[in-house]
Amino acid sequence: MAEFGYALSSEEHGPPQLVANAAKAEAAGFDFLMVSDHFHPWTDRQGNSPFVWSVIGGIAQITERVWLGTGVTCPTIRIHPAIIAQAAATSAALMPGRFRLGVGTGENLNEHILGDHWPETDVRREMLEEAIEVMRLLWKGGMQSWRGHHYTVEQARIYSLPDEPPKVFVAASGEKSIELAGRVGDGYIGLAPEGEDIDKFRKAGGDGKPTVGQIEVCWAESEDDAVDTVHEWWPQTALSGELTYELKLPAHFEQACEQVTKQDIADSPLPLGPDPEKHVEGIKQFLDAGYTHVYVHQLGPDQDGFLSFYENDVLPKLR
Repeated sequence: MAEFGYALSSEEHGPPQLVANAAKAEAAGFDFLMVSDHFHPWTDRQGNSPFVWSVIGGIAQITERVWLGTGVTCPTIRIHPAIIAQAAATSAALMPGRFRLGVGTGENLNEHILGDHWPETDVRREMLEEAIEVMRLLWKGGMQSWRGHHYTVEQARIYSLPDEPPKVFVAASGEKSIELAGRVGDGYIGLAPEGEDIDKFRKAGGDGKPTVGQIEVCWAESEDDAVDTVHEWWPQTALSGELTYELKLPAHFEQACEQVTKQDIADSPLPLGPDPEKHVEGIKQFLDAGYTHVYVHQLGPDQDGFLSFYENDVLPKLR
């Protein structure tokens, strides 16, 4: 049976709001949560970017039923994979059976901050594969060392381990990245309801593994209000191509988004406004493509209205 999740947007909400929203989403009937991991928001208007591992500690204490994943963490440049391994192990110990580590190759927006070179796509993918190996090695326990192409670990031991190592879900788009996700991941995270992507993941070794799709929506009292909200708070949804991976600063995203009009938002496939059927249809596209899990990102500040709407008008129709 499909599961439905709620996106905790670290770019739009501060730490107390994220923790509170997690509890509200659990009460509203969502099955799982995914929390974004950024150093910078996409635009200054969004205005937040808390340290996700502190937020996860708060969520672990205030929820009881839902599972939680990072959506997603980049364990390659800004933070060494050995440190992510320790953070994920602690999170899994705080939430027995309820934590998943979602990983990806990252964005220059977050990964440039220490002055590191931003590698090309093939190198980032190679780094991610090695990072996953490093983390799984450390989760075995005991004193471990690693000398690889990208990372070195010398006599490191994670003492506080969960009973079971965290499942690693790999976010991917494009044939090579999807192949990597199927080969080394315990699950797949995607952003598009494309059945071909799910087929590629399964053929690469992902058959029977969870597939998690993210959909952006905006509930509001009218479609016009929803368009205004998305245009103000999340205009980068209209950007395409490599921009989201390559741009370096929130100011650069703001410059790129100067060309995004409200009509562009209105013409997008995003479910906008108060009609539950539009939201149900948007989610069903992911299910029809073969996703086993779908999580919903409500764009803009009104999370309470969205959660009430989904609890009463959308989740019952999906189930």
